[in-house]
Amino acid sequence: MKSTHWAALIVLIAGPYVYAQQVDNRSPDVMVKRTIEDVMSAIRTDPAARAGDPDKINSVVEQKFLPQTDFFRTTRFAVGSAWSKATPAQQKALFEQFQTLMVHAYAAQLIQIRDQNVQFKFQPMAPLAADATDAVVKTVVINNGDMMNIDYRVNKSSSGWKIYDINMMGAWMIPIYQQQFAGHIAKGGIEGLVKFLAAHNER
Repeated sequence: MKSTHWAALIVLIAGPYVYAQQVDNRSPDVMVKRTIEDVMSAIRTDPAARAGDPDKINSVVEQKFLPQTDFFRTTRFAVGSAWSKATPAQQKALFEQFQTLMVHAYAAQLIQIRDQNVQFKFQPMAPLAADATDAVVKTVVINNGDMMNIDYRVNKSSSGWKIYDINMMGAWMIPIYQQQFAGHIAKGGIEGLVKFLAAHNER
């Protein structure tokens, strides 16, 4: 299976401050399982989405993925220590631009895998402590005999459990973006990173 096809399965990110309206009291593994099932079902049952309509698939991403993720937390961790030096307006811009970038990328990859017989298997989780606020949900993705382990790190917030990091092939998403972002920040500061993300989104 091509690596680009896997991208659609791992980029589960979004903004709770925009989309999270109701508290989700489901356990972390149930939440992740339902999120994946909901988006794949929406793609397969909607004629326009199944045909690869970008606007419709973007809509599915916004409706099915974003409420179950904490992209603000992802952005803050990815920016690292420079986050505390950014103004509120810069933080907002980073959050919005990075979210737009990844939603478009995720939707584009869904177009490629929408008709494929992708299966998801979810490994049972050990019981969590009553006060646990962080957990990892382990899954296996199967496509025509090709298997890959993907882990989802989730955090418990006032809106319930939310996905904020993904591990594919032993590499967590946040550290990867930390390295990329650090280079742009070193060259042009926070504004330089915002401009880079904005320019990428305009392509």
